[in-house]
Amino acid sequence: MVSFCLTGRRVFLGQVRILPGLSSMLRRNYSLDLSGDLLRTQGFINGRWVSAPSTFPVLDPATGEQLAQVSDCGPQQAQEAVSSAYKAFHSWKCQTAKERSTLLRKWFDLVNQHKEDLAKLITAESGKPMKESVGEIAYSASFLEWFAEEARRVYGDIVAPAAKDRKILLIKQPVGVASVITPWNFPSAMITRKVGAALAVGCTVVVKPAEDTPLSALALAELAVQAGIPPGVFNVVPCSREKAPVVGEVLCTDPLVAKVSFTGSTVTGKVLLKHAAGTVKKVSMELGGHAPFIVFDSADVDKAVAGALASKFRNSGQTCVCSNRFLVQSGIHDVFLEKLGKAMDAELRTGHGFEPTTTQGPLINVRAAEKVERQIADAVSRGAVVLKGGRRLEGSFMQPTLLSNVSTDMLCMREETFGPLIPVVKFNTEEEALSIANASEVGLAGYFYSQDLSQIWRVAEQLEVGMVGVNEGLISAPEAAFGGVKQSGLGREGSKYGIDEYLELKYVCIGGLTL
Repeated sequence: MVSFCLTGRRVFLGQVRILPGLSSMLRRNYSLDLSGDLLRTQGFINGRWVSAPSTFPVLDPATGEQLAQVSDCGPQQAQEAVSSAYKAFHSWKCQTAKERSTLLRKWFDLVNQHKEDLAKLITAESGKPMKESVGEIAYSASFLEWFAEEARRVYGDIVAPAAKDRKILLIKQPVGVASVITPWNFPSAMITRKVGAALAVGCTVVVKPAEDTPLSALALAELAVQAGIPPGVFNVVPCSREKAPVVGEVLCTDPLVAKVSFTGSTVTGKVLLKHAAGTVKKVSMELGGHAPFIVFDSADVDKAVAGALASKFRNSGQTCVCSNRFLVQSGIHDVFLEKLGKAMDAELRTGHGFEPTTTQGPLINVRAAEKVERQIADAVSRGAVVLKGGRRLEGSFMQPTLLSNVSTDMLCMREETFGPLIPVVKFNTEEEALSIANASEVGLAGYFYSQDLSQIWRVAEQLEVGMVGVNEGLISAPEAAFGGVKQSGLGREGSKYGIDEYLELKYVCIGGLTL
């Protein structure tokens, strides 16, 4: 039987059954004893924990059982949060960069101090294997550290004027209140990557976390309080799927909001862009991807296989930069498939995220599993061959799947998967690979393996994506600029450029000077 202890309350979550086709799925008790009041289920507005008239359930995606009931905030709570953030902005922006930096550093220290508990929350509400959840918390904390340091490096310019009696200054100022709307697949890191930059320069924020994973956002709010972040600077309004459209509309249309930052699907991003256009808000969007993974004949096949596993199967294929379309040159196609299949057998284990041997947890919900199932069925109906996996398991679990004899007209080559599926297309020439790779309306990330230096330069420049991994399957880092081209979004996050998304450039001309 499986149960979780939530701050002294033991909540029955039902029985984890042995899933068909899995070598092991142990029956055991998973402890979620959290320290420091990290389990929060109310909204967080103006430094206070606020209840809404109703609640919504947060489920363990591995079992479908309830973890908690969370306040279902609506338009009223969203407007209260925006008003609180707007009021707090006028004092927060006046704090020195060093003062803001110090508070962000305290927040970073607290996240690291509670990394195991925060990781447990991620695994419980998203299904991510515990090892990956611990990794996400380290990644999440790194943005607080990075932007705590960048807070003191926001520089302007003094420009040489044409006239002798004046001086021209260009200064950077915070835009104001930022609405931050985040996804479920990185429920902690996607918040800190945005909020760290915003708070560093003097903006205040209202966060709407994904309905599947609000507990991680609320835990961050608790640690923000402990770090000394002033009331109103960081607000969280969790809400159900049913209320998400109206809450999102408030956060994108309220005149007091100056900036909208969203990570999620391209479809939803377009809706939010329309909302934000009415008041001409500053907007950054990190939207859908459909990353190509190209293996050229000159590649080190063993390294390419390792990169494919890392890029595709992290979080069971549920990341926006996951490789989706695998293109392998004909000269090494067969050996790549053979080695990849053996590596999948050796390294991938499906199970509950709290099992120490698990590398592949459940997909976030049944709808996600059904999408992967549809893509596999479509590919097989069009001639694809299932080399590994191919089956839907209990609930939202999917077998890691490898397909060969894939063609570009198949559904898995035309839409993002967000699941543990590798479809492999054989190609002959570099030009053919680039044509297939660039035949997409989105362009977030792309990967390729080659040991030909000239080819590396050519392909890196010609791939129509915002980020390129060359002989590397994991590319995210706080120092690097994260973002895409085409319909994969607007703006950049992380790096020294991510902070500019929350700044306005002001020109100041001082005239009438006697020099």
